Amino acid sequence: MCYTSERHGQPKATKGLVLLAFAAVYLVWGSTYLGIHFAVETLPPFLMGGVRFLCSGLILYGWLRGTGTPAPTRLQWRNAGIAGALLLGLGNGGVNWAEQKVPSGLTSLLIAGTPVWFALLDWLRPGGTRPTIQALIGIAVGFAGVAMLVGSRKGLAGGPVDVAGGAALMIASIAWAGGSLFSKYASRPASPLMSAAQQMILGGVVLLLIGLVLGEGARFAWSRVAARSVWALVYLTLVGSLIGFTTYAWLLRVSTPVRVSTYAYVNPVIAVFLGWAFGGETLTARMLIAAAVIILGVAIITSRKSMAATAVPNRRRPKTSPVPLSTER
Repeated sequence: MCYTSERHGQPKATKGLVLLAFAAVYLVWGSTYLGIHFAVETLPPFLMGGVRFLCSGLILYGWLRGTGTPAPTRLQWRNAGIAGALLLGLGNGGVNWAEQKVPSGLTSLLIAGTPVWFALLDWLRPGGTRPTIQALIGIAVGFAGVAMLVGSRKGLAGGPVDVAGGAALMIASIAWAGGSLFSKYASRPASPLMSAAQQMILGGVVLLLIGLVLGEGARFAWSRVAARSVWALVYLTLVGSLIGFTTYAWLLRVSTPVRVSTYAYVNPVIAVFLGWAFGGETLTARMLIAAAVIILGVAIITSRKSMAATAVPNRRRPKTSPVPLSTER
């Protein structure tokens, strides 16, 4: 069956394409935590992120303009700057910085609180959408799984959780949720790929500026950069950004904020397994049970009944209408 939404110029989206996009974001972004961990071993976190997103954005923008996509307006550039600063400057930049102090698997677990911020911020914004009881139950179940994974003040590598790193990840998750919601509802180009290109370009500039202000450029030396960090940067640029971020930007157009935010619950499962397989991090039976609880929470959130009442707040939808995949207004 195919669900589409054509109101306000929204892109059509088949159910299969949406599911494929979710799978891409789940898998690709689950792997980027380990990629970031390898990259920041010998590359400065903010400059690394700036290079990653600026290169990805310029590549995508050049391709779109070369194939006839209209240039964005000044207002759309301004909105992209705000979204890029929140999503990438504070969101991704905070993760990059924190992964110098926090294991990649634990980083993904702490970021897993993002769906809560999605639901709260989307509810609190003017004309916001109140989450359904089922969505709240799903969030609670997923967060319970995350709590099982974190367990205590011990990290996945066996040491205490770094306080500064944990605080940076909390700020990053709030900024990411806020930037995602702003990007969804603010004026932007008709092409979701163009929106992603703009945000990556301007977000990359913000990351570079933060890195320079913090003195990363003065401390950087190519002689100390390991090959693993360089290859990780290439992977993050081509796969994590060009595929992952552009897919995420498209999903924000055709699905609901709470549903899209479930990536933050699935990514830890992927990240923990990859950290165990390639990063020398711990994997226990408790983690496996917790991963199953997290997946249950995602199933509750993403079920059709959970999302059916969120698209048009304070209005009763006709019983015969199909369930839309977007809350766009």
